[in-house]
This record gives sequence, structure tokens and C-alpha cells, in this order.
Amino acid sequence: MSETTEWIEARITKTKALIEAYEDAILALSTGAQTYSLDTGQTRQSVTRAQLPSMQRTLTALENRLARLDARLGNARYNVRPGF
Repeated sequence: MSETTEWIEARITKTKALIEAYEDAILALSTGAQTYSLDTGQTRQSVTRAQLPSMQRTLTALENRLARLDARLGNARYNVRPGF
């Protein structure tokens, strides 16, 4: 099965929405909220400050997924540094 541009773009849209949801939850919990209702579109769960490390790992994984999907579309970002 070949991947179409539309399919990849749909995954990018969903991934961006998940990233925003996790960022909102992390921000709320980091700035004093004791619990936060995290709605990913598929599930709704109540998260607490104790879950921040896990949420931050998930956010990193989602950001990596977004970078991989962008690369599939030819939107890869390169970090070029001089070798001296």
C-alpha cells in the first residue's frame, strides 16, 4: 500500500492536535492545576501533576512523529553546523 500525500497530511493534522492537547495539559499542571481533563479526541482522561514526566515523554514522541511525517512529505529540516 503506498502512502498518499493526503493520508500523510491527515496524520500530520491529527498529530498537531495531539501535541496541542498535551502542551495545554502540561502547561496547566505545571502552573498550579492539580488535575486536568486531557481530551485526545479518542479518549478523555483526568491527569495529575504526578503524570507530568510521562506526559512530557509522550509529547516528545509526538513531536518526533511529526518530524518523521514532515520528512515523508519532503519537508525535512536539517541542522547545518560548520565543522570547525
